[in-house]
Amino acid sequence: MTVYAGLLRAINVGGTGKLAMTELTALCTSAGFKDVKTYIQSGNVVFRSPLDEAKATAKLAKALEAKMGKPVGLTLRTAAELEQTLKKNPFPKAEPKRVIVLFLNEAPPKKSLDGLVTPGGEEVALGAREVYINYPEGLGVSKLKLPFFKEGTGRNLNTVAKLLEMARAIE
Repeated sequence: MTVYAGLLRAINVGGTGKLAMTELTALCTSAGFKDVKTYIQSGNVVFRSPLDEAKATAKLAKALEAKMGKPVGLTLRTAAELEQTLKKNPFPKAEPKRVIVLFLNEAPPKKSLDGLVTPGGEEVALGAREVYINYPEGLGVSKLKLPFFKEGTGRNLNTVAKLLEMARAIE
């Protein structure tokens, strides 16, 4: 069985996509996933599944859409992938709470940062299926615009580390 961290987009953020984590746990369990655990009220779930990533994503996406009445953005990562995400952080000296990893389902185009304007001194780097963003002044005051914001879902490094810890605990 593979352990996945499920990262849901726009769940319990700014009043949109209300979904209690107890409901998310029940939804995942009824979909056949095992050892389901959630983390904070923002759409993070860890579980075990015999399915490959594509099939597990499709199964969870279908259950979420049935529950929410609309498609929910979703990205899965294995524990090994979360570990690599942390290891490849291009901003090791930045505060972990100020570095956001924007998780994508596909690799970002190599030239996608060409001409990028960083109005608040933000630093941006591409990963395998991630975009790393260092917000030195904090995310809440940033005016940074990235085309990926509508495609991916972001977590700070502290959350990524906690999800990795949770995933390792059920492997």
